[in-house]
Parts: sequence; structure tokens; C-alpha cells
Amino acid sequence: MSTTHRTAVSPRFFALWIATLLAGPALAQISPVASDQRVMEIVDSRCVLCHGREGESASAIYPRLAAQHPDYLLKQLKDFRDGRRKSDTMSDMVKGMKDEEFTGLAVWFSTRKPGFRQPADADLAGVGKYIFTKGNSFSGVPACVSCHGANGHGTQQLPRLAGQHPAYLEVQLKEFGNRERTNDNAVMHSVASKLTALEIRSVAVYIGSLQ
Repeated sequence: MSTTHRTAVSPRFFALWIATLLAGPALAQISPVASDQRVMEIVDSRCVLCHGREGESASAIYPRLAAQHPDYLLKQLKDFRDGRRKSDTMSDMVKGMKDEEFTGLAVWFSTRKPGFRQPADADLAGVGKYIFTKGNSFSGVPACVSCHGANGHGTQQLPRLAGQHPAYLEVQLKEFGNRERTNDNAVMHSVASKLTALEIRSVAVYIGSLQ
């Protein structure tokens, strides 16, 4: 029987699928997953160059995907395909892809193990830790932990930030502040717009050091 039209999960991917279901209910309501063979074909032909096979991108231009929440990954992939999130590169990569392929990719990258991080600048990380844990009462910036958690692991709906490339985080915060990124929580528009350039850099460096 050809694997091209399979929607059932193979034993290997079934174990990964069960692991994601234990983390929250949302994925349990999602349509079938593409076969593991098809998922790995996509990873090796479309994802590996920028994000790495294990989701540990070597370039700060591209986000690390390892251990990211599967529901969040699934939403972003759909948003890129359907035009809700703008990126010429990603729009081309996901063009014509099916939801079950997105689900398989989300399961794959969410179960990859993230690497160890160290802050590039301890002083900046110290400032970033203050903003992340306490916010800035003078400018009205809330503590990041209130949504993303003390360890930066987020929730099924909010992204895992821990260990992300600081440069990538900076770009995203600036896009939120300038309302250039509009496919996610509108609260981030208000929060990011109140951050100074120094605060953005500091928070990004601190978050990048989290495990």
C-alpha cells in the first residue's frame, strides 16, 4: 500500500503524537497527520536549510523551532500559507501544503530537544531579567512572565520564547511595536510599543539565555 495517501500515524509518530496530546487538548481536535515519511520529506526538502533538521537553526535570522508548542507552530504555518502572517520566504515554502502536513511538522519540531544557551552579554541579560520578571511600572510595560511564564515556556497558544535567537526576538518585538505583525495577540502591539530599544535588546538577550 502506498504511503502517499496515508492519514494514520506510524508507530514512531504515534508516540510523538501522544506526547503532544498530554500537553493540552487542542491538538486532539486537529485533523489527521501526514505519514512520517511525508513529514520527513518536507523537513529535509523545505525546512532543514533554514531551521535545521532538529529545529536548531544556526542563523539568527531564522527562529529556533525545537520544543516550540505544536499548536503555536500549526497556527503560524497556516497563517503563512493563508496570508495572515507576511513573509515572502515562508509563503513560498508552505504554498500548497495541507493541514495534515502542517500538523506532522508541528509534532516533529515540538518534540525536538533544545540546545543549551548562555547569555551573550551578562549586563544586558540582567536588565532584561528585570523587565521580563517585573516589567516597567514607569512606562506601563507589564512583566513578560504574566503571559509567557517564569521560564519563558509559554502555553499551547502562546509561544515558547526560552532559548530563541535574541536577534530574531528583537525583530519580532519591533514588528509588534510597529504593528507590522498582526496575526497574533493584539496585546503585544501595546506592550512592544512601550519598550525602548535598550529594553527590547535586553529582554531578547535574557530570553535567549533561558532553557
